[in-house]
This record gives sequence, structure tokens and C-alpha cells, in this order.
Amino acid sequence: MGEKLKFLVVDDHPIFRQGLIALLESDERYRVCAEAGTVPDALASFERERPDMVLLDISLGDRNGFELLRSFWNERPDIPVLVISIHDEAVYAERALRAHARGYLMKQEASSVLKEAITTILAGKIFVSPAFRERMIEGLSAAPRESSRASVSQFSDRELEVLERLGRGYSAKEIGSELGIAVKTVGVYLDHIKKKLGLDSISQLRKYAISWVQSS
Repeated sequence: MGEKLKFLVVDDHPIFRQGLIALLESDERYRVCAEAGTVPDALASFERERPDMVLLDISLGDRNGFELLRSFWNERPDIPVLVISIHDEAVYAERALRAHARGYLMKQEASSVLKEAITTILAGKIFVSPAFRERMIEGLSAAPRESSRASVSQFSDRELEVLERLGRGYSAKEIGSELGIAVKTVGVYLDHIKKKLGLDSISQLRKYAISWVQSS
């Protein structure tokens, strides 16, 4: 048997990370050469270990996993990255693919389809769920129209994170605590979002956010 494929696993939840590692190493073709729970550790491991593939969560404490994804691509664009996230693929999968991920997998599905996702990506294809693939096809065939989902394409990754949490009922303080940013900074993001959407008040923005989350 040839040399095993080397994986870097990046997730800030140790229990989930260990579960991924165990699942990977149950396949004799694969081995985990490094694991990381923070952006600095992930970058250092990526450079030191030179993995063949990366499994990446996009929520890494107070850091944005999309920034890390782009850093990986800038350094080694040939290395495939599979994003494994708790966040709804309807909101984040397309964004991850635009940031050069080769696939997107919801955490609750990881144990059942992880190996299929890896095999698909290593074969040079993109992996997303059948439901998301169908949604993409429908989007391509549908007549152009203005929608809440189309509107959010103008947001930065951080603005999208703030908007999603606002739509799920979080207060500014709770959003700041979860994302590791000051409440004042949350307010700045909310103001930017309001301006981009042409809304006048936080109450209008909250209604928009709730409707957007429910339609995702």
C-alpha cells in the first residue's frame, strides 16, 4: 500500500475534532498529520506539515474561518479544503465555495457522509448536499428576481454573521459575546447592513433578518 494521505483537521471544539480524527483514521488510506483549534495554530500546522487535504470549521472562536480558507488557498491553491460547519448550508455553502473550498458539509451529517465527501473532492469534483445542489440548479434556471437571499450577497462575511444572529433573536450584547467583538462594533456592523439594505431603523432590520433566516 502507498503512502497515506495526510489531513489537517481544524475545529475549535475538541470533542468534535477528535471525532473527525477517529473517523478519518478508521480508513487505512488516511492519517491526520495535525490538528488545530485556532487560526494561528492552523496556519503554523499547514506550513509545517504540508497536508494533502484540510477539514475546516468556519467558526473559530473570535476569528473568521473564511479568512483562514483564503490564506490556505493563497499559499497552496492545489490543496483541497472541505468546510464542515454547523451553519446552514443555504446561507454559507455558496460563500465557502467562492472562497475556494472544494466542498461544504453540515456537522450533523459528517459522520454519515464524510468519506463520500472526501472521495468526491479527491476525484476533482465539488461536494455539496443533494438538496443544495438542487437549489443551485433551480437558481440557475429561474428568472432573475430580487430576493432577500440575493440582497445579502453584498455583505461581508462578518456582516452576514451579525445578520444571521440578529435574525435568530440575539441581542447586540449576545452577538458581540458569541463573535468575540465589542457591542459598539456590533452596532457599527448593524449600521452598515441597514445602509446597504436601505432600511431606516433597527426594528426594520430585525424584521428583515428574521424573515431572511426563516426563508433560508
